[in-house]
Amino acid sequence: MKNYGICYNKTIENSAEIKDRLKKILDKNSVNYEIFDIDNMKSDIDFVFVIGGDGTILKAARYFAQYKIPIFGINRGRLGFLSQTTTDNIESSVEQILSGNYKIEGRMMLTAQGYTALNDFVIKGEECSRTSRFSLEINGKFVCEYLADGIIISTPTGSTAYGMAAGGPVLTPQIEAITIVPICPHTFSARPIVVSSNDEIKILNSKQSKYNVSADGQIVFAPQQDLIIKKSENMAALALLNQNDFYSVLRNKLKWGISPAKM
Repeated sequence: MKNYGICYNKTIENSAEIKDRLKKILDKNSVNYEIFDIDNMKSDIDFVFVIGGDGTILKAARYFAQYKIPIFGINRGRLGFLSQTTTDNIESSVEQILSGNYKIEGRMMLTAQGYTALNDFVIKGEECSRTSRFSLEINGKFVCEYLADGIIISTPTGSTAYGMAAGGPVLTPQIEAITIVPICPHTFSARPIVVSSNDEIKILNSKQSKYNVSADGQIVFAPQQDLIIKKSENMAALALLNQNDFYSVLRNKLKWGISPAKM
């Protein structure tokens, strides 16, 4: 028998109440489960229900990816792009999970200096009030030098996050690729590029251009050497309901391709 996990974020309003609702549903179906919060996650389980917003799901995905444990997001945040259901549909959604009416989708992740990101690594200069110079190499070959507010290195999953807001392309999750998007570049010739997931991306460090890096907007570190970003060996395992697909999420949550008159 599977052992399920209920992971919730105590800092999000009503998260504890949703946790209790989910507990009653699992009790009704006589399944084994454990309850823990996002800051005290456990790995001795087979499947995890994650209650919270995209930030909560990102943190859970990074942790459970190393154990190949699938997660299912229940949205209690704002957009909830990575979640599969809302609290209004929680009972029917959980019933589908328990009956096996779902699929597991592996999502590519990135790694840099021991840190992992499901969405992106964002590189910005130490002096946030000024633009910075970023020298980019791919597979040991010099590509260009950006004069910009920063650079976003993202996965296909992250292409609908900060990268999209900065003018980058949207990639479907099945594509194995990495996007490189400059933030407010000071030249019209600087454009986002898409490279192979097998490429090694390097941002050169120097005394004249020190920078800070954030992983998924949650972990911040300051490299003391060149920053090397590449595909992680681990993949996040997202449990998706069969009726949901990438394009419906774009339409419903980002209002993608919908006429303003219909919004």
